[in-house]
This record gives sequence, structure tokens and C-alpha cells, in this order.
Amino acid sequence: MKHSLLMTLLACLCLSAVAQERNYVSEVWCPDLGNGKYKNPVLYADYSDPDAIRVGDDFYLTSSSFGCLPGLQILHSKDLVNWRIIGAAIPTAVPPVETPERPEHGNRVWAPSLRYHNGTYYIFWGDPDQGVFMVRATRPEGPWSEPLLIKEGKGIIDTCPLWDDDGRVYMVHAYAGSRAGLKSVIAVCELDTACTRTITPSRIVFDGHEEHQTCEGPKFYKRNGYYYIFHPAGGVPTGWQVVQRSKSIYGPYEWRTVLAQGKTGINGPHQGAWVTTQSGEDWFLHFQDVGAYGRLVHLQPMTWKEDWPVVGVDKDGDGCGEPVLTYKKPNVGATYPLSNPQESDEFDGYTLQPQWQWHANINEKWAWYAGDKGFVRLYSYPVPEDYKNLWDVSNLLLQKTPAPQFVATMKLTFTPDGRYTGERTGLLVMGLDYAGLILENRADGLILSQVSCMEAKKGTAEESHGEVKLSDRTVWLQARFTDTGKKIQKSEGGHDQLILCSFSYSTDGKKFHPLGESFQVREGQWIGAKVGTFCTRPAKKVNDGGWSDVDWFRITKH
Repeated sequence: MKHSLLMTLLACLCLSAVAQERNYVSEVWCPDLGNGKYKNPVLYADYSDPDAIRVGDDFYLTSSSFGCLPGLQILHSKDLVNWRIIGAAIPTAVPPVETPERPEHGNRVWAPSLRYHNGTYYIFWGDPDQGVFMVRATRPEGPWSEPLLIKEGKGIIDTCPLWDDDGRVYMVHAYAGSRAGLKSVIAVCELDTACTRTITPSRIVFDGHEEHQTCEGPKFYKRNGYYYIFHPAGGVPTGWQVVQRSKSIYGPYEWRTVLAQGKTGINGPHQGAWVTTQSGEDWFLHFQDVGAYGRLVHLQPMTWKEDWPVVGVDKDGDGCGEPVLTYKKPNVGATYPLSNPQESDEFDGYTLQPQWQWHANINEKWAWYAGDKGFVRLYSYPVPEDYKNLWDVSNLLLQKTPAPQFVATMKLTFTPDGRYTGERTGLLVMGLDYAGLILENRADGLILSQVSCMEAKKGTAEESHGEVKLSDRTVWLQARFTDTGKKIQKSEGGHDQLILCSFSYSTDGKKFHPLGESFQVREGQWIGAKVGTFCTRPAKKVNDGGWSDVDWFRITKH
């Protein structure tokens, strides 16, 4: 294991401070072209349903985290192009914390809104099974308050507050048809001034069933006496951006389509955020669903014409823009260093770097962050009694895929308990289908297998595509992700990228040997595929188990 005095000292610093102060340039994706221009997406990772604000000279962004923890990761930028994770608004658990220790695939934190008012940062989100939650903080890095349920109701989603000029506070939201039995409408209600509860029922202000089916993800703004509701419609992979405006908070609202795919390759420009730079430029951040890698974040220029926004580039002058692939960077008054969200981790700290998320509410018994010892120790944790595959396992330590093509490599040392067999660890690529290199202690020794599991949420069993017996407990594992450049018809519209992943291993860290079959990467439940590790043991009533010491996890170019 490594030991570095410098890294030890850095590890003692606050995680958010480290995240802010270190500049980091990815080997695998850099949206800043270095010539005054940028390329989309500015975040080649699954930051679904992004919302962003500017406070002074700083921009902050958050996005849907569903049941992954820490949740509501907070990203910081100085120029809307170079981003860095600085913390998370939900560090350990989303309510209700009493739920069984299983992943909440696709549930919990949907489409948040991030706002700043009178010295306080707020995040609102809809939990489709419970209602509207809110957290707040005086610093974007946190600490954030505990989640507060401010409007109870099944199916209330995609919430956003607006502080009006007279001090009153309103909230716009949508409905999830899967829970509420109604969708394609936008509603508004009023909150108390402390934003702790609603004080009026919700009133539907827009019905999109005829022309804007599946309208959702509304964001609330006010400009020049108009109330504006920005929202997408038409479905995630195939939709467009709509803006409504009215002189009255409850309408009637008129609308225009302001951004659509047009002749570009950027399908379904979906919900996002309007921000204004210090120089007065307007910009719009939105996501694009690409299938296996989830929902990538794009940055579009935005202008105003007769109090209507035009997003992207409006080549034909009809008021509806098309997304840009490259464009001049925002004018923020200075040039800032290149930076990307964190990817690799040497595990030299006393906390995880902020790109990591567990697959459920965090159990403090899952891991030891060993700091100066230079590794993270994952304790083997019992799988559920009715275990079918890793879909039902909570202690998966994963991060987002960061680029079209990259290589993920990790070094680990496995120390299983000698009293029984069946403990497992390894390198995992997780989605609706998953695959990985799994190291298991069996009766005949340590066996490394390349496995896959198709339609995992249906309870299907894993299949092995190759095995090798290891004589050493230390092994290097590698997954190579390749963008074929092809599209496949996995979801609506046929816009999904065809991503293939191949696996290899090494016993000396130098020479890697291929193992198993190529795997077609697939997204998870409302999230992109993720890559990482885990450590489990059978659901037996024993009082302890073994562990996996992960020395490092590195993302490098293909």
C-alpha cells in the first residue's frame, strides 16, 4: 500500500476545500478548447435534470441523484464550461431512512431546483412517492439542513420556487403519471415565506396534452414584469424546450417553443437552467439523453427578442433555436484554469472523493477510509436473504462514466474470511444489465470470473464467460469502454449510443490479460451506467467477514 506525507496532509483538509482548490484536467474529456471556445457537452456525464445559478462570480449546479448517496452533488464553475464537484446536499440518507436496506432504483430525488435568496441556498425536489422536499444552507459546500417535507402528495415532481417582488413565495411543479395518474400539466401553489410548507392548494396553469405532451421539469423565473415557466415537452430522448409567460402568477400563460433538435445531432434538448453572467450574457444548460451513458449536460447561448427567449442558434429567425456543438465561451471577465469533475481516486483521504456514490442510503459499516495507509477497505456485507443478483445490493461504490471512451483500472487486495466461502469483490459496470470482473473465495481457492447479468432487475442470474484461478490475493482489474459511433434502438427515438466494454486483469500491474466477452453497456433506472466496486458475503448469520482493500481507482484515456 502507498504512503505519501503530502497526500496525508491534504487528506486532513476539508473535502469541499480540496475540491475547490485543486485544478484538474481530465485525460478523457475536456470541453474547453483552449482557444476561447468550448464544445458540448460541457459535462460528459450523467447529471440528469440539471439546475444552475450564479452567485457573484461563481456558478453552481446540481442534478437528480435518485437513490444514490451522497445525493444532490454540488458542482462549481467560474465560466459555465469548467466544473468541479465541491460537495453534496444529502450526505448520507434520503428519507425515509427506515426503508429496508435495498437500492431505490429510479426513486427518491427527482429534478431538483437550486436557488439563492437573501444569503441562503435552497434546493427543492420532488420525491414521486412522498412529495416535495427542501434543504438549505448558507454555503453551497454545506452543511445543508435535513430534508424537510413541505408538500405531501404522491406524484408531485419537478419543483421550483420563485420569490416575488412583494415577498410572497410560489412554487411550480409537474405530476408523474406513474404515481399521480395525471401528467402533461404544470401547476403552481404558494408557500409560506420561510419555505417550510405550502399555504395554498396547487392550481393547474398549463395543460400540454394537445400540443406539448409530457410537459415536465418546469423552472420559474421573472423578468420585465413577466412570469416565465421554462419546461421541456415531447419526451426525454425526442422532445423540445417550451417557454411560457404571463403577467399573472396563475396565468393565463402564452407559450413558444424556443429550442429543438432541428437538423443537429443533439436529440431531445431537455430540461435545464437559465443563467446570466456578470457581463449580462444569458445562457441555458440542458441535458441530452444518450442511453448507456445517461444524460449529458450541454451549454447553449440564449438571447431575448420581444421578451421571448431564443435558445441556441436561430438560423431561420423563427424564434426557435437549435443546439450548438461548439461556441465561444461565456464572457465572465477573466480566464480560468481547465477543470473537470473528479474521476480517479488514490484513496489517500479520510473521506471518499465526491464523485463516488453508494447505491442506497449509506451504512457506516460498509467501509473504512484508511487515510495515511493509502487505501479504502470495503468490508464484505451480507447480501439480502432473497438475493438474486447485484441489482438488490446496496453497498455498491460507483461513479458516473466520464467520456465516450475511457479505461477504468483498479488495484485491490482481497482478504476473505476463512470460515466460509462465497465472499466476492471486483470491478463492476452497473446498469439494467451489468458485467464485471468478480473475485470470489471458493472451496478450490480464489477464482476471478468475468460475469454478466442481463435484465438484472428481473432477478435473472449471472452468467460466467471465463474464469481463472489466482494464487495471489492482490490483482489489477481493468474495464475498457469503447464508443462504436453507432446508435441503437433501445429507448424511444433510437438515439442510444452503442458502447462496448471489454475486461482484462493483471497479477503484476504491468501485463494485462483479456478475460471473458465484450459487454454492451446499458443505462440504469433513470441513470447512466456507473463503474466501481463492491464487497459482499452470503446472507449467513455470521458475526464478521473479510474485506477488500482498494489501493486506487484510475480513469485514463482509451
